[in-house]
Amino acid sequence: MSKAPVDINNLPYADGDFFAFEQLLTGKEQDRLAEIRGFLSREVRPIAVDCWNRGEFPLDLIPKLAEIDLVSPVRRQGYSNLFAGLVHAEATRADTSIATFLGVHDGLFTGSIEALASQEQQEAWLPDIYSLKKIGAFGLTEPLGGSDVAGGTRTTAQRDGDSWILNGAKRWIGNATFSDWVVIYARDLGDNQVKGFLVDTTLPGFSATKIENKISLRTVQNADIVLDNVVVPDFFKLAGANSFRDTNKVLKVTRLAVAWQAVGQQLAAFDVARRYAVERHQFGRPLASFQLVQSQLVQILGNAVSSMGMMVRLSQLEDAGQARDEQSALAKAFTTARMRESVAIGRSLLGGNGIVTDFEMAKIFADAEAIYSYEGTHEINTLVTGRAITGISAIV
Repeated sequence: MSKAPVDINNLPYADGDFFAFEQLLTGKEQDRLAEIRGFLSREVRPIAVDCWNRGEFPLDLIPKLAEIDLVSPVRRQGYSNLFAGLVHAEATRADTSIATFLGVHDGLFTGSIEALASQEQQEAWLPDIYSLKKIGAFGLTEPLGGSDVAGGTRTTAQRDGDSWILNGAKRWIGNATFSDWVVIYARDLGDNQVKGFLVDTTLPGFSATKIENKISLRTVQNADIVLDNVVVPDFFKLAGANSFRDTNKVLKVTRLAVAWQAVGQQLAAFDVARRYAVERHQFGRPLASFQLVQSQLVQILGNAVSSMGMMVRLSQLEDAGQARDEQSALAKAFTTARMRESVAIGRSLLGGNGIVTDFEMAKIFADAEAIYSYEGTHEINTLVTGRAITGISAIV
């Protein structure tokens, strides 16, 4: 007796939230998350593969993102960190590149202004930042400095009366080819401390060149930045950014966002793999009817749920003001490792179709590599956690 076909548009556990973590949100937050999820489904996911293939950012999407109002949900809109994390996971689930655009503008750039600018500076800059009238980027990583940039920042800032003169180079700066502002972190030649500056990208001596030939996050417009005697008025020196310790206040929070991206990436892999397994027939049966395929799907789901559980608790700690750097480091290391495994299983499950972007999984698989590396490599985050549990640093 044949079984009735499965309705692929009405699969069980459609949101992938197997342990119902979303029920921890308030009713208002659940409604808002559903609204955002619908927007992402309508406006982002349908264009994601085409933009990725062309390596172009959909600038016409920015007004729509402004209308749905995603910037600064915690500080400005009063939502919980758990809500903000789930939103970032959902954005990644729709398209990692658009989620990264938001993570750079909202997390790294806006986070720098919110955490390190004076009240006067915030009042002058934040309205346009929140409304996406001004797009921002975050300039920390350098051509010769990645994991060691904390103590090895080569970009310099020199005080000159009521201005600062910036010289140096930055690399891998997302949004920088079309951003209006970039927060640049540079070493003050006067006291050898790393300080932050809001730099107008139209200033003489500033240039940004798109990095080509990427195999990951192709929609994101990463750039090489050159600063050649760029003169920045003193008002644009972030009042609270006077050492790398200050910069780390921003990175601690954004590391949580990247770990949430790892959750979203796994949910995306689960979505595509499960749908494919139900739709695709081999030997006269759906792939989903084979035991090994079900095992693979359950492994992806288990990885996603375990990662989500860790992030739910960490978001609760962040809401309570109790989250620590090493907890963010462990979360980033653990969730991205699970993500790498999940997307590899998903790619394998699709067979040959897993290496072409037509079926989405190839893009999901490739984009995971960027998440694995940025906001602190797996190795560095592992050693930050190891230092916390032993009291001994093994980083250098």
